[in-house]
Amino acid sequence: MRWYHWTGLVILALAIAGYVIIRGRLSAPMVSPAEIEAMRADVTTENEAAFTSPEPHAASLPTPSPLNNVYFGDLHVHSNLSFDAYIFGNRRTPDAAYRFAKGQGVDSLVGERMQLAVPLDFAAVTDHAEGFGLQQQCADPEISKAMKTLCRQMESPSVSLFLRLRAAGEKRPPARITPNSPDELAKTVRFAEETWAEIVATADAHNEPGRFTAFAAYEYSPPLPDRGKIHRNVIFANSQVPGQAISAYDAMSELDLWTRLDEDCEAPCEFLTIPHNPNKSWGLAFAGHTIDGIAYTEADWHMRDRYEPLVEMFQIKGNSECAIGFGTTDEECAFEQFLPRCEEGQETKCIHPTSMARSGLKRGLELDDELGFNPLDFGMIGSTDTHNSTPGDTEEWDWRGFNGLVSASARVRLPSEPGGNSRTLLNNPGGLAAIWAPENTREALFEAMQRKEVYATSGTRIRLRLFASFTFDEAMTDNADLLETAYETGVPMGSRLASSAGAQPRFLVWAMQDPDSAPLDRIQIVKGWTENGETFETVQDVACSDGRAPDADTKRCAATTASVDPATCAFDGSLGAAELKAQWTDPDYDAGQNAFYYARTIQNPTCRWSTYDSLRLGLTPPSNVPWTQTEMAWSSPIWIGAD
Repeated sequence: MRWYHWTGLVILALAIAGYVIIRGRLSAPMVSPAEIEAMRADVTTENEAAFTSPEPHAASLPTPSPLNNVYFGDLHVHSNLSFDAYIFGNRRTPDAAYRFAKGQGVDSLVGERMQLAVPLDFAAVTDHAEGFGLQQQCADPEISKAMKTLCRQMESPSVSLFLRLRAAGEKRPPARITPNSPDELAKTVRFAEETWAEIVATADAHNEPGRFTAFAAYEYSPPLPDRGKIHRNVIFANSQVPGQAISAYDAMSELDLWTRLDEDCEAPCEFLTIPHNPNKSWGLAFAGHTIDGIAYTEADWHMRDRYEPLVEMFQIKGNSECAIGFGTTDEECAFEQFLPRCEEGQETKCIHPTSMARSGLKRGLELDDELGFNPLDFGMIGSTDTHNSTPGDTEEWDWRGFNGLVSASARVRLPSEPGGNSRTLLNNPGGLAAIWAPENTREALFEAMQRKEVYATSGTRIRLRLFASFTFDEAMTDNADLLETAYETGVPMGSRLASSAGAQPRFLVWAMQDPDSAPLDRIQIVKGWTENGETFETVQDVACSDGRAPDADTKRCAATTASVDPATCAFDGSLGAAELKAQWTDPDYDAGQNAFYYARTIQNPTCRWSTYDSLRLGLTPPSNVPWTQTEMAWSSPIWIGAD
């Protein structure tokens, strides 16, 4: 045999061996039993006494008030009914999720304790509608052979299964992961409707007017390439809901989703949709066209304006407020945002000009000039997107990851070597939704979401108010009837204020510290406006703690000197403010311009979750992420322009 024959055989043998190795790795369990046992052993070495943290305590129940109370909650939660939670080991039900939201503690899959320091006021379990009915199909006595194979794979999922599920969802139209014979499809639809009915019943069972609000909800989830998102949570006002949850198999785009919901949700049914992860939408969030490139018509913009009053701009996959560039030099845009700006020709894994909430708000001003109305005058909330059935689990010291066995111990969550990465390191515990409403009921909270008197936090419970008026008196700031005056003579966050020639708008901002976290550093006002067909923005400090005042030129206060002890994560409570309150007048206001203004409140530094995990293990915190952070709250905007 000639040498080139031997060479060919060797190459063939290597190719076969490589194929066998790759196939073996792809078909192996994503997390093996041995790895699970290793994580359980890791947990026994975690030192929870390495730092102090607040003990769980009951939430206060404020009396109903016409001046509105603030209620904190989570409108983006996944349970075992979401297949991407189930395949990573989550077996906790929507019922368990609501119990956690109400303060019940639970152990993670490998034994880490999880419990909120303070229970939530409201929550919505928003499982992926695309997976509804899967568990019933797997329990069906007349299950088909093909379905039985899929069910067996879900119990011990492999990389190849995950990639196959993902690839099926990215097809246009999306391909169902279940067998698609007529009989199987009929079963899929019937079981999905039964699952949705159970979800609604569970929310009804946990809804306690005045104490805790549970919304019937689900997530509409068409995936994008490279793990992008253009998903929306669908929230219903009451238990009068359509019989079917609309999935990406039923509606090709958000336009189809809104049309179907408009047809199916007949009074007294009411709904709204909330998009999330604009930062990972690969520019689709505010681009004005669908996933398939179909441009919005004016009627489509009206539909979006009617049904989508809010955007989830902070959650576990990052901050979607803004990005450096795209007209901003705002250094706070880097907070929990690790994606780069897109380079020329780059489509995915990066931030586009139409990816971020602030860019979306500016695009709304342009549309106002073009169409005569603003379909992107949205309010802003935070939530978690937890896949652990743990609503509101945003405490940095107590965060145990976001998706079952993917992040099930501190050693797994952290990089295996200094400067390295892990599947969790660039994530965060997520945010919270804060709602100003007269009482804690479905009706009151839903109406507040519709009028956008809501705000986002990065996880702490900062209290934040914003009002605007052309007639505020500077002396009213310290008056006992401040709130009565603010509501009577001004408008709150989420509102529109008609422009007034010859007058300047005054803004009242008022923030209070989360009692379980660090004092406040400052309040800023972010302004965006249009001028001669272009959009602009500014950011300036309007109230700072410890006697600091904004510089006349930079409009910023000097940096705080508040510190954190790296050995214990104890923060300096001697600096900062428990409360900041101020009025600010825009000296550059032009009555001929459309503009928006929102408040951003920044806390003093505290430890990031990765630092707490490092202390648990006696390790040095990762060098490629900040070891401290400054938690934030963002109000919904107030818009000023011609009626």
